[in-house]
Amino acid sequence: MTPTHPPAPSEKTLRLDAQALSAFLDSAFPAATRPTFGDVVSVAPRHVRMVLNPGPESIRPGNIVSGPTLMGFADVAAFAVVLAHIGPVGMTVTNTLTITFLRACRLERVIADARLLKLGRRLATVEVRMWQEAEDRPVAHATIGYAIP
Repeated sequence: MTPTHPPAPSEKTLRLDAQALSAFLDSAFPAATRPTFGDVVSVAPRHVRMVLNPGPESIRPGNIVSGPTLMGFADVAAFAVVLAHIGPVGMTVTNTLTITFLRACRLERVIADARLLKLGRRLATVEVRMWQEAEDRPVAHATIGYAIP
């Protein structure tokens, strides 16, 4: 007897829309910390856009958004784009995260565009660009890998 495997995830097929993805993120993270991870704006094949309105907990010396805040935001945006394609698999975990801070991030709205670079049965790779006023002036860029159970 041959074991049956669930269908492989597809980079072209969404399993969660923006509303379902937001609901899952709201349930997956503690309510007190959830606002620090941003909100889902849109979901499309291979792409999720999120927005973060950083608060006082995000400030570092120089009155700019801290690196850990941007790293957390990038990680959640990447997690979101993977989940949008594989479904609500909470134990999908980060296995690599490389981030480059490109310019100071002011304490105002930050947008993250997470793009799926590769999606396999067990691993996913995502690129996240974070920007403020103009997409062509990113504040940070990250490449994040996920292990899928």
